[in-house]
Amino acid sequence: MGRKLLLTNINVPGINTFDVYRKNGGYASVEKALKKMTPDEIVEEVKKSGLRGRGGAGFPTGMKWSFLAKPEGVARYLVCNADESEPGTFKDRYLMTYIPHLLIEGMIVSSFALGAKVSYIYVRGEMMPQIRILEKAIAEAKNAGFLGKNILGTGYELELYVQPGGGAYICGEETALLESLEGKRGNPRIKPPFPAVAGLYGCPTVVNNVESIAAVVPIINEGGEEYAKIGVGRSTGTKLISAGGNVKKPGVYEIELGVSCEEFLYSDEYCGGIANGKRLKAVVAGGSSVPIVPANLFLKTINNEPRLMTYESLADGGFVSGTMMGSGGFIAFDEDQCIVRNTWNFTRFYSHESCGQCSPCREGTGWMEKVLHRLEYGHGKMSDIDLLVDVAKKIEGNTICPLGDAAAWPVASAIRHFRDEFEWHVTNPSEALTRNFGLAHYADPLPKKEPVTS
Repeated sequence: MGRKLLLTNINVPGINTFDVYRKNGGYASVEKALKKMTPDEIVEEVKKSGLRGRGGAGFPTGMKWSFLAKPEGVARYLVCNADESEPGTFKDRYLMTYIPHLLIEGMIVSSFALGAKVSYIYVRGEMMPQIRILEKAIAEAKNAGFLGKNILGTGYELELYVQPGGGAYICGEETALLESLEGKRGNPRIKPPFPAVAGLYGCPTVVNNVESIAAVVPIINEGGEEYAKIGVGRSTGTKLISAGGNVKKPGVYEIELGVSCEEFLYSDEYCGGIANGKRLKAVVAGGSSVPIVPANLFLKTINNEPRLMTYESLADGGFVSGTMMGSGGFIAFDEDQCIVRNTWNFTRFYSHESCGQCSPCREGTGWMEKVLHRLEYGHGKMSDIDLLVDVAKKIEGNTICPLGDAAAWPVASAIRHFRDEFEWHVTNPSEALTRNFGLAHYADPLPKKEPVTS
């Protein structure tokens, strides 16, 4: 059984309360960090750990912290990105719901390391239960002396606030999040300047994901070098994975990075295999924004070696045969799933969530949605398939933020690996409609309006 660092006590009754969390070793890292370590020493431990951003980008966390500017007399901020909106991803919501004090503890230690006296947790607006849970946990921690003035008698002070988001996927991008936190429309900023230099209110700011900040707790408790011993190569520590789709046991799992993809998918410890005795067709390994890969490429690399659940192994082969760890939103498709329909569903999401600031994304996502809708409803042409590839290429790399890439990659990879299925939708429209919608005839995409008669 793999080692657990974040979810060790997740099943302890009452672990969401301060008293039970404290009795089970909670806030020990705060005592160690504030009483026995300097901020620079904490940053160094995070660097030694090899911790990489768990929100999707995978950038080394300690290195990101070291970029923070420290001008004299200027406030610094830590902002936790809890705007978990990626389709297929729900591990941050799980952590905030069942063990909120782990995040609060990580925020205190991380804020101290960065010299922040005011920090924020920006939570997706739809997550009102989690917002209330965090506010209660913050109040408990403050009453116990772990927040506010002179924490544990060390002279360090920190105020921690929960800010509901505006319900926009784009606010998961760190600069759009900062715009929203300032009370403005959540449009991504052009970089540079980067948030580490000019972030929240124009001050140096670090934005980290929920899981990244929670991981700071075991790193400080056990030491960066011990944490780095878990995992493989540059993929160190453990990772929370949201498993969904056609698996027998959907849920949130904490894996040691380096577990084989086959073990994660088929072992009883994790997903338990494909539901209803069916075969695996394809996998989205890291949320809807990463390339989809067919079963054979997910389970074996191009060198015929077992593919591992690590940042490097999943990316092996690039976008030709690889994918990405992303935010850990693992979705498995069985043999009966329609790739065209699922791709269209993803594209509908990105078209709806585009902020509209960049023309390639604003126009391109809309066109991809329309063309995929046409294919799915039996009105597609062979030329539509190449048109989708062309539009995806024109979006990728031509936008201020990664939403354009996130919209383009699933479409391009779906056609690359399942082009025959797209062609089948063109040559067999009636059968496609029957399979996907139970329609036994060639139908219009939308019902025609009856003429108005007086």
